[in-house]
Amino acid sequence: MDTAADDTVTDGSRDAPDGQPDDRPERSWRTWRPTLPDGARPYLPALVLYGVTKLVGLTVFASLLKYAGDYKEKNPRFGGGAHWWDVLATWDGWWYLQVAEHGYSPALVRLDSDGLFTVQQNSVAFFPLYPALIRMVSEATGLGLYGSGILVSVVSSFVAAAGIFAVVRLVAGARAGTIAAGLWAVAPGAGVEWAVYSESLFVAIAAWACYAVMTKRWVVAGLLAFTAGLNRPTSAVLIGAVGLAALVTLARPATRREHGVRGPVYAMVVAPLGLLSYIAWVGYSTGEATAYFTLQREGWAHFFDYGAYTLDVLRNLAVGKGDYPFAFSTPDLLSLQLVLALPFLIALMLRKKPPLVLVAYTLATIITVLGTQQMFGNTMRYLLPAFPLLIAPAAALSRLKLPSLVVFFSTAALASGWYAHYVIFELGVP
Repeated sequence: MDTAADDTVTDGSRDAPDGQPDDRPERSWRTWRPTLPDGARPYLPALVLYGVTKLVGLTVFASLLKYAGDYKEKNPRFGGGAHWWDVLATWDGWWYLQVAEHGYSPALVRLDSDGLFTVQQNSVAFFPLYPALIRMVSEATGLGLYGSGILVSVVSSFVAAAGIFAVVRLVAGARAGTIAAGLWAVAPGAGVEWAVYSESLFVAIAAWACYAVMTKRWVVAGLLAFTAGLNRPTSAVLIGAVGLAALVTLARPATRREHGVRGPVYAMVVAPLGLLSYIAWVGYSTGEATAYFTLQREGWAHFFDYGAYTLDVLRNLAVGKGDYPFAFSTPDLLSLQLVLALPFLIALMLRKKPPLVLVAYTLATIITVLGTQQMFGNTMRYLLPAFPLLIAPAAALSRLKLPSLVVFFSTAALASGWYAHYVIFELGVP
């Protein structure tokens, strides 16, 4: 009786295809271990660093929530809930879950008000890709909408961390890429990466779209930019960066010969279609062509004002006042420090001479954020997609030895539970 076949796993017939005996040793299923594909192995340190760092920050956040206990008395829509993890689905998260459950009911309802808000808030202000994925995951897995939202965000955050690693590796090396993924985990505003928010999904798309441009995959870049347009209105900066990179490529004879014409043209044409299609649908559904922008301006008081609001906030904070809309002292002071650091971070990034797509994407993101009236304390979150700003700090930290890096990331991970999580969810409005 032959019993060996029950205890071993072989790689096929013991005879090679040419009829010669196969000398490869048999592998017992008890000792066999799955291995990562060769292409995935370089990403593992970055993903491990990202995951561990985020987990530490989330643990500190949970501890602070339980210690304060304030969330139990707050409205479940606005930073409250029965459990600490409910906080991760409040504010914008509540809207996303509403869309995932009920879909859209497009309307512009005028309010009898002369204040900041003259139009009733409506769910069409939140783009469809993220809630659609929540609904799809919920129906496919049986998870509730909340669990599905967290799952989509967490998985997307790892895809984003991998994309950041891939981009930074091309500019500053693999070690810097790994550190950049870790820095993104502890960046100001990073608390929304593992919450029912669309930032992780957007950064995942944006990072890989930039990587596609850098590696001459124009069709992929165009499709990713198209997809980003269904996720967030700020996709306009990514669409513009991809389009500009394609246009410059076509304008230079050398790069035109190298890249060809069809790929860049395809990227330029396809990239904006997702964003334009959704905005056009909102206009058609409400009967007003500019309905989306009206809703943003009069329903959420978010509109591009060429930096007037940001300047007003900076003047007030400089003299210790809070005489401006949406004033939240702690988040505003942290955002102020980030804004003051931006010129330094931009200069360091430019010294690394990154590709045009990264420069255009980053500068357009910063201009859009600082040039728009919105909650200043959320500047930390709004700048979270500007991951190329991490290139220079990551390159500098890559020169440190492992013990120093362990101390740095341990400290940053613990602190991020407060400044990147608790501050925006409980001391402000994310």
